[in-house]
Amino acid sequence: MTRPVIGISCYSEISTWGAWSNTLAAVIPRQYIDAVESQGGAAVLLPPVTNPESASATVDRLDGLVLVGGADINPADYGQEAHETVDVPRTDRDATERALYRHARAIGLPVLGVCRGLQIMAVESGGTLIQDLPSAGYGELHRIRPAHFLEHGARFEPGSLVARLLDTTDTVVNSSHHQAVDNPGSLTITGWAEDGTVEVCEDPEAAFVLGVQWHPEMSDNHRLFAGLVEAARRSASDRL
Repeated sequence: MTRPVIGISCYSEISTWGAWSNTLAAVIPRQYIDAVESQGGAAVLLPPVTNPESASATVDRLDGLVLVGGADINPADYGQEAHETVDVPRTDRDATERALYRHARAIGLPVLGVCRGLQIMAVESGGTLIQDLPSAGYGELHRIRPAHFLEHGARFEPGSLVARLLDTTDTVVNSSHHQAVDNPGSLTITGWAEDGTVEVCEDPEAAFVLGVQWHPEMSDNHRLFAGLVEAARRSASDRL
């Protein structure tokens, strides 16, 4: 196998392009596709769907999965009332991405979660989120306003998957989020931002299950995507 198939989850948002105006569409920042393709993967886009069985059927045809950033997860999914700062729920996307992750784990596919993707992984693993970092006393290290990215330090557990992939335990990452993982559920925390918030979760028992709070697709350093693609290639070979 030369190019393992990597599914990338999508947004479902009102969009305008060409002849279409204010139309509900499945969209994704191009950087995710380029990051997967540049590292030897074949990218397939996975839109929000209405039936979780559709998500499972899609995962059965993949070699790896990327869960991308985006709007806040519905706090009802982790048993909390919504803080006043929480985005309007995208319940179709929440349900789809949870189903994608759940089935990917069930069949042993490699998974990379980015920002919201990490949070989906934590929630589906039985965890919870901090709904608003500034209100919880963490300030504005991770975001001053929506759609504005900041850089800050991050440190990783020595020997963790993320530390091995990036070949460091201390680096600078980019962020634009006001929520973070509180309880990781069955996942293991292996990275922290300089203010102590969770930056990375993974499953040390799995070959490749990694969620990061920053946006590696926006960087020239695509080592995390390279690791995912290689793990997907090995996983696909093992299933033959």
